[in-house]
Amino acid sequence: MRLWTLHPRYLDPKGLVAAWREALLAQKVLSGGTKGYRSHPQLLRFRAAADPRSAISTFLSELAAEAERRGYKFDASKIAQSRPARKIRETRGQLDYEWKHLKRKLKKRAPAAVRQLRGIDFPDPHPLFRIVPGKVREWEKRPAS
Repeated sequence: MRLWTLHPRYLDPKGLVAAWREALLAQKVLSGGTKGYRSHPQLLRFRAAADPRSAISTFLSELAAEAERRGYKFDASKIAQSRPARKIRETRGQLDYEWKHLKRKLKKRAPAAVRQLRGIDFPDPHPLFRIVPGKVREWEKRPAS
C-alpha cells in the first residue's frame, strides 16, 4: 500500500489507478470495515490525524479530481462523505524520498512519464499535506542498503 505524499499529477496512469484502489482500501480499514491491513505503516499518519476518516476522504477526493482532469472515470460515490480535513504535517525528507522512489518506478514501467518529470526538483505535495522540515519518516519501508 502506498498513500503518496506527492501530488497525484505526477503519477502515471497505472500509479494513479493503484493509488485509488489502495486509498479505497485504506478508507475501509479506517472505518473498521476490514480486518486486514489494520497495522499497515502507511496508515499511521492518517490515524494520527484529527479526523482520520475525513483525512482519507480528502485524500481520495484529490485522486478523483486528478482522474477527472485526465478524462478517467473513477467512481467518486465510493468516497465516504465527510467534511474537509485539516492538513496533515509531513516532512520534506518523506516527500523527497517518495519523489526519488516514484522516479525509480517510472524508469522501469513508464520511461516517457519520467522524462516529463525532468527539471522538477521540488515536487508539490498532495493538497492534504503541509510540508515541514524533517527526515524520511520512521514508518517508511526502505530497501536495505
